[in-house]
Amino acid sequence: MAYLKNINQAEVLKLADEVVAAQGQIVSKTLVQNDAVSITLFAFSKGEEIGTHDSEGDAMVLILDGCGRLTVGGTEHICHSGESIVMPANVPHSVFAEEDFKMMLTVVFPPEKK
Repeated sequence: MAYLKNINQAEVLKLADEVVAAQGQIVSKTLVQNDAVSITLFAFSKGEEIGTHDSEGDAMVLILDGCGRLTVGGTEHICHSGESIVMPANVPHSVFAEEDFKMMLTVVFPPEKK
């Protein structure tokens, strides 16, 4: 049983090639989504954004290509290819494409209380 979806397995891949956005678009590709973790690839065309929101889980962004502006708790961060930033749970954050860029978002959710 495969836990990851929408991606070839047992072969070398360049994650930045797995998602493409045309002008005026944000494209996402979900690789896993469950109660514990979410992994999604995003491609942003220049000038596109995801407005301010928060998440119940800690969210880590890895920039795969290009440059984006991530605002976390009111502080702006310019992130380039190969760089990462963690957006803590319940802290407002947003993403803006300074240029065309691609990122991988991993969100780790808290365990459910029983």
